[in-house]
Amino acid sequence: MCLDAGASGITIHPRPDQRHIRASDARELRDFLSVELNIEGNPFAGPRRSERADVGDYPGFMELVRECRPEQCTLVPDGDAQLTSDHGFNMARDGEALKPIIAELKDLGIRVSIFMDPDPGQMAQVAACGADRIELYTGPYAEQHARGEDPDSILTPYIDAARAALDCGLGINAGHDLNLNNLRDFCKVPGLAEVSIGHALTVDSIKLGMSTAVREYLKQLAPG
Repeated sequence: MCLDAGASGITIHPRPDQRHIRASDARELRDFLSVELNIEGNPFAGPRRSERADVGDYPGFMELVRECRPEQCTLVPDGDAQLTSDHGFNMARDGEALKPIIAELKDLGIRVSIFMDPDPGQMAQVAACGADRIELYTGPYAEQHARGEDPDSILTPYIDAARAALDCGLGINAGHDLNLNNLRDFCKVPGLAEVSIGHALTVDSIKLGMSTAVREYLKQLAPG
């Protein structure tokens, strides 16, 4: 789920093996959602035949996005061997290949975010490719926070990256392993427009109920 201090939306990550969510689920969500839809995934993932009788074939990431026309598309360099997203794009290597994809998405009226490690040196390259936002990969921050490391120290690379992105005119999203214990500290990152909360929100919703869990997360995002 995507959250900011005033609203919420839905993020889905339809991988080619459809282990988390099926392509058909994405189409059905698009039909009845009244909040923003963010579809994230690897833009270079092509079509794949399903190996499950009860699941249709995967049409390819970009084809699915063309069908669903989400409000936002987050491009993530994940592969089949990864259990979950664990690094951002290398813009020096991938930037030129991303440019036409970003241009097509924007022509479709879709806001484009690029999943990135907190590396200030890459932010100008993201902007040069035409993206609207970055999504900072917060897995390492969450791990360090859980170990009790100093929040100010572990936030430094994220603050530096966010400032570099803002200087380039990019918006700031963030996501991965953010939860009720570490989100308040992360809100010190400047320009934070949106955070993506996944597994933790599901667990907290089981304990608290969905409405209460969402309210608790929004409290963490509230100023002060």
